[in-house]
Amino acid sequence: MRIDWRWVLAIVLPVAMAPLVLALAPAFSESEEQTSATSSQSVPADVGVIAVNAEARAIVRELPGRIAPMRVADVRPRVSGIVVARLFNQGSDVKAGDSLYLIDPKPFEVELKASEAALAKAKAAHDLAVLQATRASAMTRAQAISQAQNETAIATVDQARAEVAAREADVARARLNLDYATIRAPISGRIGAALVSEGALVVQNDPASLATIQQLDPIYADFTQSVGELHKLRRAFDAGDLERIAPDTAKVRLVLDDGSAYPLDGKLLFSEAKVDASTGQVTLRGEFPNPNRVLLTGMYVRVLVEQGIDSDSIALPQQAVQRNGAGGSEVFVVRSDNKVALQPVRLGPVQGGQWLVLDGLKPGDRVVVDGFQKFAPGDVVNPQPWTETEEAKAERPVRFGEPIKASD
Repeated sequence: MRIDWRWVLAIVLPVAMAPLVLALAPAFSESEEQTSATSSQSVPADVGVIAVNAEARAIVRELPGRIAPMRVADVRPRVSGIVVARLFNQGSDVKAGDSLYLIDPKPFEVELKASEAALAKAKAAHDLAVLQATRASAMTRAQAISQAQNETAIATVDQARAEVAAREADVARARLNLDYATIRAPISGRIGAALVSEGALVVQNDPASLATIQQLDPIYADFTQSVGELHKLRRAFDAGDLERIAPDTAKVRLVLDDGSAYPLDGKLLFSEAKVDASTGQVTLRGEFPNPNRVLLTGMYVRVLVEQGIDSDSIALPQQAVQRNGAGGSEVFVVRSDNKVALQPVRLGPVQGGQWLVLDGLKPGDRVVVDGFQKFAPGDVVNPQPWTETEEAKAERPVRFGEPIKASD
């Protein structure tokens, strides 16, 4: 029987070559990966960097606070009687001296008339006493009456004069009570709800108020700061790390509870000279204009206080700072040969949405801000200037020196 070797080779050769192909496949794959990696590393990755510089920046503290009225007055009756009219609209603005309530004036009008009649009677008695004293003086000189009778006539004049003065005081008191029957606003401001209605009996010097008036323009913002922060700030001033701000230029700003900025600057009035024993906080107060009544009593706000100036501070966007496994802070710095290196830094507070760098960087260093996933430490990169987007700028907290737009 004749064997066709062509068919035998066609069957046996693929089976024999299969282990060799499988053995060589990983080698070819690794070679291709190395070639790809070499080609990818030959083109440096584009990364966004900023060149840090030292400049003067205000040290701003953000503190919690509450809005408080500049003046508060409770409207109370100064005479007793029945309320016959309410003369104001609840929640409206009133001026000092505006009529608010009317107490029934008739009893006070009667009292005034009675006092005026008693005054007229006293004046008539005084006039009679003067005439009698004049006559007694003439008769005494003619020795028609004794000296004792003359002295009695003079004393009667003095008593009549005193009686007139007493009746005049009664008239003044009656007129004052009649005037008090109209209850007026003690201060200018916004009046709240009416706490009594027509027909109610009010009592003189009753501790319960009829309404409350609050002066809202200007208005106060009371806020607190820990005594530890004040000590730290004082030490920074003493060491020369910060420059003091003149008291007459200290400004404060407000951020409302919805995150929007209040458009008007205020001024720092004072700091309490004592520390709250229960909280360790010191109370501060700022004054703000409030022409549109945006700020209301009791409203929660965040107060931005400019407390000092760092003349050579370095700031970085928050996204440029990385955290290592030990919890420390570090940044990626592009060296002069465009190689990336990790640089540990010591951070201060966040100011205007940026980290203040206390140590680890110097002016001129190029810090990576964008493109972290494209390189590893030691790689060569292609640094590109990084610019902040308008959306990111809009989301940054308020900074002193930047214009504030009022929210819609």
